[in-house]
Amino acid sequence: MAGRSSHSRPAPQASAEARDRPLWQRQLRWRRRQLQRRLGWLWGQEGSPGQRARGLAAGVFTGCLPFFGLQIVLGVALAAAMRGNRILAAAGTWISNPLTTLPMCWLNYQIGVLLLGPGPAWPAIDDLDAETLKLLGWSFTSRLLLGSVLLGALAALVCGVVCWRWLHSRDRQDALRRNEPHAG
Repeated sequence: MAGRSSHSRPAPQASAEARDRPLWQRQLRWRRRQLQRRLGWLWGQEGSPGQRARGLAAGVFTGCLPFFGLQIVLGVALAAAMRGNRILAAAGTWISNPLTTLPMCWLNYQIGVLLLGPGPAWPAIDDLDAETLKLLGWSFTSRLLLGSVLLGALAALVCGVVCWRWLHSRDRQDALRRNEPHAG
């Protein structure tokens, strides 16, 4: 949304009904509006539905890889190579976050074990550090990487197709609305 000032707008006067709501309800409503506005900005990025979907898919794919600290860089680079939207690629990497990282890595490892056979046991949470992972070696790493690539490819495919279909239908609906004659 180019041309918008970065200054916050003054809050409109709340109706008496809105002022009677508990503070937590007003804050929740305000946060929901902020989230909707930010998501609207994110989904309103430039590019065709295909470019935006490729960018999101690239980010989701790299977000599933266990290269923490490099996921956004890898996602943006992959999106650039695929001619996808780079901002949506960076956002797509958020599939891995502090809440999802450990479960996703465990699932990736289990997929690798399913395909390559048993490997070293998954380390206890207290033992998860760089030194322990080094000691587990290639047998552990190969299973983790294989599962990460496969889960990432599947998640990217699903996210990319769903995103493309949604954006394509939304663009089509917007075009129809613009071409409708005014009634009245």
